[in-house]
Amino acid sequence: MITVGAPKWRALADKIAAQIEAGEYVPGQELPHIRAMVAAGEGSGATVHRAYQTLAAEGYVTSSRGHGTRVRDRRRIRVPLSRYGAVLTPGGTMGPWESATAAQGLAGGMNVLPPEELDAPADIASALGISEGDPVVCRTRRATIGTEVVQVQSAWYPRDIAEAAGLTGPGKVVGGVLGSMVGAGLLPTEADERVTAWVPSKEEAAALSIGGTVPVLRVERVTRDQTGRPIEVVRITGAADRLELVYDRLPLASQS
Repeated sequence: MITVGAPKWRALADKIAAQIEAGEYVPGQELPHIRAMVAAGEGSGATVHRAYQTLAAEGYVTSSRGHGTRVRDRRRIRVPLSRYGAVLTPGGTMGPWESATAAQGLAGGMNVLPPEELDAPADIASALGISEGDPVVCRTRRATIGTEVVQVQSAWYPRDIAEAAGLTGPGKVVGGVLGSMVGAGLLPTEADERVTAWVPSKEEAAALSIGGTVPVLRVERVTRDQTGRPIEVVRITGAADRLELVYDRLPLASQS
């Protein structure tokens, strides 16, 4: 929507946003250079620059040195709760994110940072039911579509669980962590998942290549084994305009 009486930079940003929404500019396409926009009569260099900054802050485009200003892919990705059950069989090749994106014909991937052994901070210790300072293994990974980071995930495991499931080494766990746990004789049985929305920190916005006004979803999941012991805490941060968390076919208590 173009706001009547808006400053020139705002009116130009609204115009380009409407063109993006209409498909006149497609994801990955570079917007015209500022000089070209000025030559086309769209305003001064300062006007176009501020309009582009506004579009970046609002999540329509990304800007980087050497790559120009490009339309950001804002198509939503369905992330169903059932993604976990699909990867509980050992020997598979895809984890939950990859299985969920593959079902939509998307090239989902997972970039994994080297695991760290840490002393459990108080909040992680509480979630895992261990003492503060007990050893835990933290694995951080970035869920991608193509080359774009869509989620940043950090997961913590009690050290004995991480060692048993082979989670202490570098690189991706083929088939996903849950499948590796089952293969090691551990039985992930239930999970709690809590979702909140928030304004991203500068670090989160940079990691996700989003503007500072694009909200993020924060998901915390605690997974327990058949004895009720917490064996995993995962915290996921993703751009809210890219994710659709789906909790379907949940069982309801009988009313009889």
